[in-house]
Amino acid sequence: MSTEIAIRLGFFLGIFVLVAVCEILAPRRALTTSKASRWFANLMIIGLNPLSVRLVFPVFPAAMALLATERQWGLLNNVDLPYWIEVAMGVVALDLSIYLQHVLHHAIPALWRLHMVHHADLDYDLTTGLRFHPMEIVISMGIKLMMVAALGPPALAVLIFEVALNATSMFNHSNIHIPIAVDRILRRFVVTPDMHRVHHSVIIRETNSNYGFSLPWWDRLFGTYKDQPVKGHTDMIIGLSQFRDPRKLTLPRLLILPFVGNPGQVPINRH
Repeated sequence: MSTEIAIRLGFFLGIFVLVAVCEILAPRRALTTSKASRWFANLMIIGLNPLSVRLVFPVFPAAMALLATERQWGLLNNVDLPYWIEVAMGVVALDLSIYLQHVLHHAIPALWRLHMVHHADLDYDLTTGLRFHPMEIVISMGIKLMMVAALGPPALAVLIFEVALNATSMFNHSNIHIPIAVDRILRRFVVTPDMHRVHHSVIIRETNSNYGFSLPWWDRLFGTYKDQPVKGHTDMIIGLSQFRDPRKLTLPRLLILPFVGNPGQVPINRH
């Protein structure tokens, strides 16, 4: 477990710094609110999340994968496949589970209330990709552990998935300018900032699109892909229409937002 944490933390810090520098050197949009106050709230929430998970769960996903292998739990531990195929299948299957989980967080009112904290950010940068309510992170970890136990992927697949998910979440939420021609190629293989930014539009039909985090294929496959925002990336409004006052999005208010905030027109209420 200590090795898994060290690897993930090392990649996290390195990618965080790299993306933060790129945002300064080549920003995609001008920020509309105070970066200092946003980053303070976002980073504090990010700091709370590992503590919340550690209090609830005795193991992390890679350790669960080792336990599943030892006890022969899960599909992949009961079929005879080449190791590299099991690793690849494990990474892809876990990414699909994150896509489906994300859709559920937009469809089920109780989960949407938690997920609102992520969407209520009035600007869009790498810290947005890590800003999730602690209760949502705990639920997400529980689902992830169950998926690992049911699928039985190699521990290497889980570690690759975890590192990739963390890295791509920072990348696809980043405020980095990527030339359109390059973006067109990249989004065939990975979710890009321009692709995922559409999902953070204040327009509901755009919020209900582009759910993918790492692999971009699920949105195309399940019909939730939207190429570009109606108002363009520089003029689109980020966030939720019911939360527009930065003074009401401080750290204490964000922590109680799921319980007192207006959920707005979540998808399940509209269809």
